[in-house]
Amino acid sequence: MKSVEEQVALIERGTVDLISREELVKKLTRSRETGKPLVIKAGFDPTAPDLHLGHTVLLQKLRHFQQLGHQVNFLIGDFTGLIGDPTGKSDTRPPLTRQDVERNAETYKEQVFKILDPEKTKVIFNSSWLGELSSYEMIRLASRLTVARMLERDDFKKRFESNRPISIHEFLYPLIQGYDSVAIEADVELGGTDQLFNLLMGRDLQKGHDQESQVVVTMPLLEGLDGVNKMSKSLGNYIGISEPADDIFGKILSISDELMFRYYELLSDLSLQEIEQLRQDMEAGKIHPKAVKVRLAKELVARFHDQDAADAAERNFEQVFKKHELPEDIPEKNLTVEGDAVWLPRLLQEAGLVKSTSDGRRMVKQNAVSVDGRKVTDVDTDIPAQGTVLLQVGKRRFCRVSFI
Repeated sequence: MKSVEEQVALIERGTVDLISREELVKKLTRSRETGKPLVIKAGFDPTAPDLHLGHTVLLQKLRHFQQLGHQVNFLIGDFTGLIGDPTGKSDTRPPLTRQDVERNAETYKEQVFKILDPEKTKVIFNSSWLGELSSYEMIRLASRLTVARMLERDDFKKRFESNRPISIHEFLYPLIQGYDSVAIEADVELGGTDQLFNLLMGRDLQKGHDQESQVVVTMPLLEGLDGVNKMSKSLGNYIGISEPADDIFGKILSISDELMFRYYELLSDLSLQEIEQLRQDMEAGKIHPKAVKVRLAKELVARFHDQDAADAAERNFEQVFKKHELPEDIPEKNLTVEGDAVWLPRLLQEAGLVKSTSDGRRMVKQNAVSVDGRKVTDVDTDIPAQGTVLLQVGKRRFCRVSFI
């Protein structure tokens, strides 16, 4: 196990809040003396089926704790997900169904182990204890929180002052998230900066249950591809960790030079010293910014796929963007359709290049669709159902379709 000073240095990397450093040093010292790892907690509500790089900022920090020998509890909020996290929301979130939560939770379990060590990760569901709370226990828990304290939260305060509704169940969310820390006796809890109120609630509840308060670590919210807004699927500025290798690679190459180093600090396994050396070499003209981005892109593709996929993504990028050639491995698909022709948005969906015909229509209108190398801008275009056609959507999605 590394020295306490070395552990603190790695834990502090990229963090915003650490409450408190003195408590963390105390816990790490005791852990090192006793050989007992700390219990690290991070909760994820399964509100969507896919994780993106914004989520992996927390996962990367959890991985740091694993590298230091501590026990990570990856908490899936299947109970809290049914309430809906009100953090940062101007309106009450629509509740998820039990089926939504269970389906999304399964995909979370599959995706997190692209980053975390499964042998050092305990996947837990908070319904296992929250679902057992009686009405009496829930009322006792609610008695620990005042309305005035809840209205200290900026999002609730704004909604209250603007006469936007706040449902009673939303007040319960931070309280229940805090109770999770009591249930697993967490030593450290991680979250985004927008979760600070909820994380501190865990400290308060642990004190009330005669437990040592958890240390709170917050991580910044990763900017999306636009370099301005928080990475979000709804804004379309995200990089999903389950996306094809070529898409991840190409999106990383599209970010700004300034944003690139923020991604390095929060997502890369390189040391801060190595990252700073890259920055200095780039500023001195010893290395081209593109080469620095390629290094980051290959590291992340290798993490979420493998090294062979990273190497292939680099070759494909060079062929498509630099040499204007086709990628090496174009997916091929055989299709049988009724009639002599097929509507282009439908064909794009059948080829797996878009999620729906509406998505296909949008891509055609955005001048992002080519058939056999020719741009198509008319959404009513029909493609003759004979022979083979090469479809392209955007810069990185290809499919060769043969009609049978």
